Amino acid sequence: MINLTEKIIWVFPIIAFLFGWELISRIGIFPTYLFPPFSAVLLTLYFLTIEGVLLNNLASSLFRVIIGFTFGACSGILVGILMGINSKLNKTFSPIFSLLMPIPALGWVPLFMLWIGINELLPIALVFMCSFFPVLYNTITGIRSVETDYLEASRTLGASNMQILTTILLPLSFQNIITGLRLEAGMAWRVIIAAEMVAIPSGIGALMMRAESLLRVDVIMVCLIVLSIMCLISENIFVKLEERTKHWK
Repeated sequence: MINLTEKIIWVFPIIAFLFGWELISRIGIFPTYLFPPFSAVLLTLYFLTIEGVLLNNLASSLFRVIIGFTFGACSGILVGILMGINSKLNKTFSPIFSLLMPIPALGWVPLFMLWIGINELLPIALVFMCSFFPVLYNTITGIRSVETDYLEASRTLGASNMQILTTILLPLSFQNIITGLRLEAGMAWRVIIAAEMVAIPSGIGALMMRAESLLRVDVIMVCLIVLSIMCLISENIFVKLEERTKHWK
């Protein structure tokens, strides 16, 4: 009984929040066109879904997130492994990456608009930048935190560099890598929405901007709900993966 209560207790604050939302809107403290009730937002969600507007824009955003995040994460892991196992590479490129890493992904928008143009590649490139540096940093940290005793023992037993990488370095640093992926999975959605709001004619961010020009606050709230759900799903995928691989330590 206690376990069941612990599993469902998180529902009550959400219910209270939604009830308060509906109540405040119905009381009329704010104009309904600026603060629609939750029931009206749900109705808008239903119509946007059956008409295909929401799903088409979500599909565009999802495609950009998957492509940008996949390329950014894979590049971050690959470069992180190379810098983690090679001290010379690490000393050479660390100062450069240390200068570039603090730049927010959206800070690249003006430059990328000039270099790439306003097209499908722009939001993908921004998600790439958002994903690359944190995953790179976590991969380097994970690789270089492996105790040298393990490496020396494996070399003494005749293990090759590839065997050391695949059987020792990657398994022992996997938790750090997963942490970087988890942190950036949700951030990729925040970046793609902002990128679409700036210059892209399709996607959840573009839908929000069109809704803003028409004073459709209900549509904006639907987009925010969808964004919240997608961020949560993306992060939870890596949370579950992180939990399943804890025994690799």
